[in-house]
Amino acid sequence: QRAFARRAARGFTLIEIMVVVVILGILAALVVPKIMSRPDEARIIAAKQDIASISQALKLYRLDNGRYPTTEQGLAALVTKPTTEPVPNNWKGGGYLERLPKDPWGHPYQYLNPGVRGEVDIFSYGADGQPGGTANDADIGNWDRG
Repeated sequence: QRAFARRAARGFTLIEIMVVVVILGILAALVVPKIMSRPDEARIIAAKQDIASISQALKLYRLDNGRYPTTEQGLAALVTKPTTEPVPNNWKGGGYLERLPKDPWGHPYQYLNPGVRGEVDIFSYGADGQPGGTANDADIGNWDRG
């Protein structure tokens, strides 16, 4: 029992400490990249949700006015009544959106009527704010249903 008591009083050896440090390093190397990619994923999800909300507002606009706003009128037609032709006759007082959101990277959402990929296109250029791109820089639009 004395040998056990003396061993316990001495503490950890250098090898034991090194093994623990190596294990912690391996765990950090596996976990940190997964955590660091989460903010980008959250921004992409937020952009998709914004686009879905804008899409719903556009559908209400079309229901009231018989057509979508033109590209020139843009998404601003959901907040303030357009003054350029074709001026909507049944534009809802108060608008269809309280305010026009910016994408999670601080850029305005883009709108095309007629759209290239659908009847109308609502999209964000992604993290880089430029057309095209891959991964976080890829365009996100109402054609993305996932």
